[in-house]
Amino acid sequence: SAVTRAALDVLREERLAENAEAMGELFRQRMKELAEKTALITAVRGKGLLNAVVIDDTEDGDTAWNLCLQLMAAGLLAKPTHGNKIRFAPPLVISRGEMEEACGIIGRVALEF
Repeated sequence: SAVTRAALDVLREERLAENAEAMGELFRQRMKELAEKTALITAVRGKGLLNAVVIDDTEDGDTAWNLCLQLMAAGLLAKPTHGNKIRFAPPLVISRGEMEEACGIIGRVALEF
């Protein structure tokens, strides 16, 4: 359909797949650096812009939930999942500056938690 073709054209023209890969790599790099500074984050994983950090807690603990509440208070929305994981899924159009800002918020909140 015309709508499908137009959507695919936007994906190609705005290089959204390439941006997702680059910004995802940046996110994972920043989170791995953060994990070296705090025992709160035990693992970082993801592909493209769908990423997660594993929190040092059990799957039935509430640390990830409480951390997400602190992130929200600081201006960043994230979703706790499976108890001890926090999922991050920013929009495909996120800029490098916005990603750096998001990583900065996560870093500040995690280090103060």
